[in-house]
Amino acid sequence: MRIRILAQTVLAALVGMSASAQTIKVDPKVSTYKQVSGISGNLNSIGSDTLNNLMAYWVEGFNKKYPNVKIQVEGKGSTTAPPALIESTSQLGPMSREMKSEESDKFEKKFGYKPTKVAVAIDTLAVFVNKSNPIKSLSMQQVDAIFSKGRKGGYANDIKTWGDLGLTGEFASRTISIYGRNSASGTYGYFKEHALFKGDYKDSVKEQPGSSSVVQSVGSDRFAIGYSGIGYATSEVRAVPISDQNKNGGAAFETTYENALSGKYPISRYLYIYINKDPKKPIDPLTREFLKFALSREGQEIVVKDGFLPLTAKMEAEQVAILN
Repeated sequence: MRIRILAQTVLAALVGMSASAQTIKVDPKVSTYKQVSGISGNLNSIGSDTLNNLMAYWVEGFNKKYPNVKIQVEGKGSTTAPPALIESTSQLGPMSREMKSEESDKFEKKFGYKPTKVAVAIDTLAVFVNKSNPIKSLSMQQVDAIFSKGRKGGYANDIKTWGDLGLTGEFASRTISIYGRNSASGTYGYFKEHALFKGDYKDSVKEQPGSSSVVQSVGSDRFAIGYSGIGYATSEVRAVPISDQNKNGGAAFETTYENALSGKYPISRYLYIYINKDPKKPIDPLTREFLKFALSREGQEIVVKDGFLPLTAKMEAEQVAILN
């Protein structure tokens, strides 16, 4: 699901940024977390690599309030979340994409109801190049022609070298070195659906086991390109502004909070935690409180600390309502 357009008045209140950097403040109307009594026990989290660091930070903050709680986090890819929830080997299923219908159907076949989806943060899925790369912007159609075999986005020619994108000098003749995630990754699936227009990746894409591996590879290869959640950005890479030829007059937009909220940045997304919530029973108190903490002002400040984008108060209220 892409981020929907919000009123400009809301944006002005939430966001202060420059072209080169953004200072993100959590919406002051997001709820303050209120500690409750009687919370203890164990939780397992199995799923998204993109959310792995963020989950670890949330666990750290949650444990300060509830030292008797033990939460184990395993992040090997969003594809691992649905089977773990179905087999009850985890209570939390972080995913950087929505569940596929077949995944949701398998869950429903076992339990008699759908899994519950809670949006916990916003991500601008970035296309990274090495910091020395002078490319100014890319269109979605060009991104597709770089990464995919079939160019379903409609770009006329295959893109193999940086010269094919108009770069000169030492970049002109150099083959583009392409890095991406493996098929277990939700980011792999999301990028395939939205940036590749549901096309297939080129065989030359070097699949990496994690988001940090993609960014590290691009940072050490001057002629590389790769994609990852914006929270994994480092000083060695640069997120390229992206345009969509069919929207906003073809203008390119950076991976800012404002552009994510407005929908101008074309590959923005929610990050989710899926849970097993029986509609006929109250949610497990430990699971409920962990999610309420993640959605709270303190939890969303952790989102900003980890380089991702926080929910607005309206979004937070909608997600908290799911837990009741």
